[in-house]
Parts: sequence; C-alpha cells; structure tokens
Amino acid sequence: MNFILIGLTLIAHFGLRLTFYNRLNSFGWPRKRIKLVEKIAFVETWMTPLIIGTIWYEPLREIVLGNGSWDELPAGLRVYSVFCLVLGGVFFVLWLTWRPIFRVQHADASRTTRTVAAGPRDVERFTRTQKSRWSAGLPGNQMLDLAIENIEIRLPRLPASLEGYRIAHLSDIHLTGHLHSAFMTDVIGHALDWKPEMFALTGDIVDVQECVGWLNEIFSPARAPDGSLFILGNHDTRVLDPTEVRREMSDAGWTDVGGRCLTHSLRQTDVSVMGNESPWFGHPSADEIASSQKTLPNGAMKICLSHSPDQFDWGRRHDIDLMMCGHTHGGQGRLPLVGPILSPSWHGSRWASGDFYRPPTTMHVSRGLGGVHLMRINCRPELSLITLRRQSST
Repeated sequence: MNFILIGLTLIAHFGLRLTFYNRLNSFGWPRKRIKLVEKIAFVETWMTPLIIGTIWYEPLREIVLGNGSWDELPAGLRVYSVFCLVLGGVFFVLWLTWRPIFRVQHADASRTTRTVAAGPRDVERFTRTQKSRWSAGLPGNQMLDLAIENIEIRLPRLPASLEGYRIAHLSDIHLTGHLHSAFMTDVIGHALDWKPEMFALTGDIVDVQECVGWLNEIFSPARAPDGSLFILGNHDTRVLDPTEVRREMSDAGWTDVGGRCLTHSLRQTDVSVMGNESPWFGHPSADEIASSQKTLPNGAMKICLSHSPDQFDWGRRHDIDLMMCGHTHGGQGRLPLVGPILSPSWHGSRWASGDFYRPPTTMHVSRGLGGVHLMRINCRPELSLITLRRQSST
C-alpha cells in the first residue's frame, strides 16, 4: 500500500507540472518570458523528486518495504504528498471527464476523413532542411500526411439561405522555413478542388522573417466567391513586425478581421463576422459588436475566427453561432482512447481539437497544418472542409 501511495504521489507530481505547462502556454506573455519559466519549471519538475529521494532515501525505502512509518518523514514532505494526491486527484477527474471518447459537450457534427499520405517523392519535394527530412523519416511521424476532414456541422440558428454553405478552414500554417511552400500550395489546391464558398484562416501563419515574403505566392490562389478571411496568432508575433504579415496577406487578396467586427455577405445573406486574437493582439469591443448589429436584421448569424479555443466563453457571451479556432494542434500527439495530453490552453487538452457545443455557440477546433515541432503522432495535419447544416427542430 505504501508503495502505491508513493507511486501515486510521483504521478500526481508530474501531472500537476503538465497541467501548469499547458496553462502557461495559454498566456499572452512575451515568448522569452514563457520560455524562461518553462526552463525553470522543467528543472524543478525533475529536481524536486530527485532531491527528496536523495535526502530521505532510507526512510522512503523503509516505507516502501513496509518497515517504516510516514511519521519519520518531515511534516513539510508529508503535507506536499497530501497536496499532490488531493489536487492531482481533482485534476485527474476533470481530465478524465473531458476525454474525447466520452464526447462531453461535443457538437452535432459528422466527419469523413481522406488521408493524403506523403510518399518518398513528396518528402523530397516538401522538406527544405536536413532536420525536416530526418523528422519526416521517423517511424510514426505524420507531419506530412494530410487529413482532409469533411465535416458537417449542424447549427441551431443557421439561416435557411445558408443550408449547405461550404467553408475551407485553415489554421496554424507555421511557415518556419523547414518545409517548402509546396506543402501549403498542395493543401490550398485540395481546398480549391472542393470549391469552398469562403476561406477562413485562424492564425499562426509565419514564424520566421524570411517566410513573410512567401505569403503572396502561397495564399493569393485561395479565392472563393465570398472571400478569404484571416486573423493572426501568437506565433505571428515572432516576426519583426506583425503588421507586415497583415499587409502581405491583404495584398494576397485576404481580408483581415483580426480585432474587428464586420458585416459580411454569404450567399447574399448579411452576417456578422469578427476576429478574436486574444490574448496576443485583441478582440472587438462589446460596443463595436453592438454597433455592427444595428445594421443587421434581428437574429443575424454571427461567425468568429478565434486563434485560441480559450475564447469559447467570450464567444458565448457575445451570442456567436460558429467559432473556428486552432492553436492547440490537437495536442501534437494523441494516445489511443485517451486522446491528447499536451495542449497550450487554460483548459488543458479539453478542447485540443474537434467540434464542441455550449449554447448558443458551436466551436470547431482544427489540429492545424504545421508546427514548430516537426513531429505529429496519431495527429495528422488537418484541412477542415466545413459544411453548415440546419439543425433539426425535432
């Protein structure tokens, strides 16, 4: 029994650090500060049990063997063990509740997936650096295996005129220079084959300055009858001037809705479209949203492009019908049944990817298309081809 308690305490210790890591990366702090805190936390995560095990090795050993007493340990260490077990247990229950297999708060949506697996010629064509070629060759790495997800989402308040409306949702492009632009060119080609009525891009477009010059070539072909809309994400702060990214995307024919609320026409039906880039840039004010509604009929549909799914409650407060998000990369890796573990979100891996509904808002979270970490395990890059359907009243 003592051995089990010590084992559970260790598991809880590491689980609480993982919980902290996920929340840390949801903050809008400067990248250098986050990386510094990450390094300190990483050292503490491993040094704390190592130091404890070294100093109190003998009493811990006797406890494991059943010959010792917990009273032989310092009071502070006993308190820390109880803290880990209690708080770790609370977070474990919450974590278990939100596992994808239980589908808690999942939306009324259906999916079919077609995978475009990268062969040797594709790897040669897409990879640009030795690191990316080496990473693409690792067993189980799906970083270049595109999942084309055809998703039908049913919205309770979808206007009849927008039944069957088609949106190609892109997210987390992450132009780092490790991959050639050909990868994204192919992705957009697959989207265009589907004939979307609108493109939506939810941030993290560029990571390095040299790739800013690629934007026009990559994104100018992505044209749709009702336009192509975009916002920025946290990684777009890594270039010298994020307004340069906005300018290049605008020059490529895309409409910047970051921090704005616009009246936009879909199939000649006026809807409200807004962009939430919080906490890194901003979101439309309540006054701006209220002002925009004055020019629209009562009950007009509201669509929000949000980089982070952490803005779900913000969307609900503002009566959003459909939110499209990214940022979390589906956790970058997913365990069978369990799903994702890592996720840079205040809610951990709860909304790492998928389709969710909390009245009145339906939220779609993409796994994204790229990443700084050239590794995806059971978590293919996702091109979301979303078809909107009216939800039955029965």
